[in-house]
Amino acid sequence: MYPPTGMVTELPPFAESGLPAVGDLVFGGHDVTATPLPKRAEELAAGGVLPHGLPAAVAAELAAADEEIRPGGPQPGDTRTEAELTEALAEDVRSFVRRHDLARAVVVNVSTTEPAPDDVDAPLPASSLYAAAALRAGCPYVNFTPSTGLHHPRLAGPAGSAGVPYAGRDGKTGQTLLRSVLGPMFAQRALAVRSWSGTNLLGGGDGATLAADPGAAAAKNAGKERVLAETLLGGAPEGEVHIDDVPSLGDWKTAWDHVSFDGFLGTRMVLQTIWQGCDSALAAPLILDLARLLARADERGLSGPVRGLGFYFKDPDGGPAGLGEQWAELLSLAERLR
Repeated sequence: MYPPTGMVTELPPFAESGLPAVGDLVFGGHDVTATPLPKRAEELAAGGVLPHGLPAAVAAELAAADEEIRPGGPQPGDTRTEAELTEALAEDVRSFVRRHDLARAVVVNVSTTEPAPDDVDAPLPASSLYAAAALRAGCPYVNFTPSTGLHHPRLAGPAGSAGVPYAGRDGKTGQTLLRSVLGPMFAQRALAVRSWSGTNLLGGGDGATLAADPGAAAAKNAGKERVLAETLLGGAPEGEVHIDDVPSLGDWKTAWDHVSFDGFLGTRMVLQTIWQGCDSALAAPLILDLARLLARADERGLSGPVRGLGFYFKDPDGGPAGLGEQWAELLSLAERLR
């Protein structure tokens, strides 16, 4: 047994919130890669992300979840209309619920970042097709990526009338988590930030995708910059965030920030931070949190954007930007779910 480190919903304030037990969750989904889950778990253990021996210990559970993985879409050459694709995806979710006799399903987008669409009249991006399918299936929805998802203008009407809770977007796991703490610190101490620049060194598939697609990288960086614009005195300072692909890092990443600011009588000072970690290990407990919180919100009859979940996102659906205020709102949500 391993402790639920990183799972906020395992803290005492959530003990009486009626959340489903982690052991009661059943996993399935769509994926564009063909690597079986047991093999992927072995690779993560070899890279130091998972404890050695864990994949073997949960081999049966991994195999069961792998049986519920369907090919992601739409695939190149698929001639189905948006309505047909959405219905097919929604029926996959309904079928999953029926096969396992589940009370409900929560749809979570954890796929690779997409570029933001330039034309609202263009075909819906994959993330928005899945969001539309979640609405059609009557399922709570979480967008843990910077992709458009439910934020597409053409989904505003269906999202408002679906009667399901949802949350997003872009999970806050590392560099932006620090920014959401440090930004309010500078503002509350009346310190003027002159510039804030950052660099991310990423391995794995995420680094390669973002390096190859400037549009996807821009979508990824937008949330990082938004936190500063919303928390610092005078709005966003000078500086940019750069993402570099370093394949040898594997599933690990390094994020470095350089902050220059003025103190009393214009004294110039600098703060530098270095964050080294594994994104999947940081994100996994948050995704479990969100699945549990949205399932309970649905059970309690909540609908629309769930106030209080901004704590988890770079680009939340409303609420404050600072982590302290977001934490207070999350605790209020825990009370409402009781």
